[in-house]
Amino acid sequence: MFNPFEEKPMPINDSIMDWKTMYPKPYSKQDVDPYTKVRIILMNGIEVEAAIFSHQFHRNCTDNNLRRELAMARRIEQQQQKHINWLKPIDETQIETTIGYEHVAVDLTAWLAQNEPDQYVKESLDFALLEDFDHLYRFSNLLSMDQNIPSDKLVKSYVEITPGRPTIAEHRHPNEAVRRYVDFKTADIRTKLNTLIITAAEQQTMNFYMNIGNTYLNDLGRELYMEIGMIEEEHVSQYGSLLDPNATWLENLLLHEYTECYLYYSFYQDELDANVKSIWEMHLNQEISHLHKAAELLAKYENKQWEQFVPGTFPKLLQFHDTRDYVRKILGEQIELTLDKENVKNVHDLPENHTFFMYQDKINHDVNSVASHMVIDRHQKMKGEDYRAEVKPSQVEALRNRKVDNTSIARTRSKELSKV
Repeated sequence: MFNPFEEKPMPINDSIMDWKTMYPKPYSKQDVDPYTKVRIILMNGIEVEAAIFSHQFHRNCTDNNLRRELAMARRIEQQQQKHINWLKPIDETQIETTIGYEHVAVDLTAWLAQNEPDQYVKESLDFALLEDFDHLYRFSNLLSMDQNIPSDKLVKSYVEITPGRPTIAEHRHPNEAVRRYVDFKTADIRTKLNTLIITAAEQQTMNFYMNIGNTYLNDLGRELYMEIGMIEEEHVSQYGSLLDPNATWLENLLLHEYTECYLYYSFYQDELDANVKSIWEMHLNQEISHLHKAAELLAKYENKQWEQFVPGTFPKLLQFHDTRDYVRKILGEQIELTLDKENVKNVHDLPENHTFFMYQDKINHDVNSVASHMVIDRHQKMKGEDYRAEVKPSQVEALRNRKVDNTSIARTRSKELSKV
């Protein structure tokens, strides 16, 4: 297996791109493999996280020599982000890109959950998986209504489009978004990678909806982006709370750079698009340089060696593949779960005075004004039923009715109304 610490790093100044290099040849939205898009969206989010983290480190550091080291690497990270993000073609609409974002959320979360050794972290991944799965369904119905484009053509049936835990049921009190953090001193490297990757991915989706949601072409779509954008904030809080707050800035820098090398190497192995594959290779070489620099800074400023925090050889590589059976399994088992502080619980086991019901009553006081419900209701009225792309009927009986949107499952204590 590949060990980035055994590679000779390129001089960091050699990483600087000119404008012609930085502006890539975009993919064809008609021909692109959905997993190529998934990789692009994820790596865009990873590079955005790298830049944001570096800026925060910079603002909390008093040593200008160290800040200059951060600034140099950060400039390259920013160029990499532009290099990746501009792969999106001009003719790909905002909502078509959004379908890609939710595809990332489903297949990435499912893969990480299946390869997560820490059961508490796996529980967190499985829990949010069903919510992003529902977001894909809601946005797909909006796309079907507004542009008459079936989302399964965009994802090429790599992922099913069917209800998950209804978005209306996902709105929880902020207290419930805080999980127990992982001890990175004892955690498996896979757990460190998985928590860093999923936090960056969800943060990118949150930022994307925050910034483009209000530019949608009609009010219903704007409302849907606003609502789902709020759930993405919950997810970022949930996943971010898993990260170890005891890790120092330089330890975190090392982990960030190792994560980037791991992902670029993983995706270089599987990429089918020759143009995109060359970008993964180029960025991998750049990130190896950043990783060696992070190790050098950790030793210089904290007298710590990289071997204390990461292995040299990468663990199992991240490879996107069909996760439909796994998602169906989790849907059938966990549809009615919600959060109770640091714990996952069945909604029927919560006391009547729980903050979940208080928050639901406030934010979803009028069910018929909740955008995620209105989108499905309007599609059903316009076309006779909702839009789905299923291999077979839903695992959950209460979600099989294509003419009525279920707004009670996972948010009320009435088992009769939310029959599973």
